[in-house]
Amino acid sequence: MLKIAIASDHAGYLYKELVGDYLRGQEIQVVDFGTSSTDPVDYPIFIKPAALAVANGEVDYGIIFGGSGNGEAMVANRIQGIRCAIAWNLLSAEYAKKHNNANMLSLGQRLISENNLLPIVDQWLNSSFEAGRHTKRIDLIDKN
Repeated sequence: MLKIAIASDHAGYLYKELVGDYLRGQEIQVVDFGTSSTDPVDYPIFIKPAALAVANGEVDYGIIFGGSGNGEAMVANRIQGIRCAIAWNLLSAEYAKKHNNANMLSLGQRLISENNLLPIVDQWLNSSFEAGRHTKRIDLIDKN
């Protein structure tokens, strides 16, 4: 069974909840690292543990949420082995996986309409890494 970490700050909380419920409905195991409300919080407290779970192989992937998704992606990408991409539409989600083998996805609640949220998640989850010329680039990313 696929296992996905989710985490957010207050500005991404509602989308985290929507995606978490959706994934559970798809029979995907969800590990929720918080936050648990729209009360203001410091996002690294929640994002870093989710990224560490992906990096350590405790979960298969991670999806994180914020107002824009930028700060959350920055936190995740500080962890060795994480390739977190920000997606804002179907094509950016597809390429995140196909070209960059992103193991985490960062989504901005203030930048993505609710109607587009789940299709973006599906696009990313259902895309596959193309390998080929991209493999060398991924190796260069992961080689610190």
